[in-house]
Amino acid sequence: MALRPVQVNIKAVDGSAVGRFWAEALGWTAYRPGVTTYVGPTRTGGLVWPDPVALGIDVVPVPEPKTATKNRVHLDLATTSPAHQAELVARLEALGATPVDVGQGEVPWTVLADPEGNEFCVLEPREVYRDTGPIAAVVVDCVDPRAMARFWGGATDWTPHQVTDDQAVLRSAGGTGPYLEFLRTPDVKSVPDRVHLDLLPYPGDDRAVEVARLRALGATDLDLGQGDVPWTCLSDPEGHEFCVLAPS
Repeated sequence: MALRPVQVNIKAVDGSAVGRFWAEALGWTAYRPGVTTYVGPTRTGGLVWPDPVALGIDVVPVPEPKTATKNRVHLDLATTSPAHQAELVARLEALGATPVDVGQGEVPWTVLADPEGNEFCVLEPREVYRDTGPIAAVVVDCVDPRAMARFWGGATDWTPHQVTDDQAVLRSAGGTGPYLEFLRTPDVKSVPDRVHLDLLPYPGDDRAVEVARLRALGATDLDLGQGDVPWTCLSDPEGHEFCVLAPS
């Protein structure tokens, strides 16, 4: 039994606008089947959900704007050459992204924020990300990367590629799509994040059984005021929120 990450959930005051931004940024399509805006690649026949390779983005409208606090989860975008990196940064800024300083200093990547302040990075070309698609990695700040690798490696079917005191890296068992990376940071989580992962059981698996398994691994139940919904809100051992969706 295992769960699969299927999308990155981003909260926004103007969900439609932020969804359009990310669709343009990634070269994907924004779909609005209901309250949320889903952004994903178009396959033969149209939208495929869950996508077999990519992690889509689900933008959820909320009334509260982002505070000045840096998100503990962000996206890294892949590039193929220095020229591609420069072109992508310029295009993103034209779409409404803004440069931000999160204390990165002199680095070869560019840190930007989407129109509502959610930070992300445009990486310099790296061979390891040559086949990930536009999203190179979902990056999570944490205190203990080794503990995060144990929890998320047990929670999902993703395979650890690197585990050290400073960084843990996981990727799908099939070796496709983006990486999930946990980076050691000195600060601890203090406020609810505006970006989190959504997980989905495989066909035939029981969501309640999977949720119970996650609790045994160290997840805790989370009340965000969601009320009676068909998904389950949990947090990992360091308090990072995530949801287990119901198959549809």
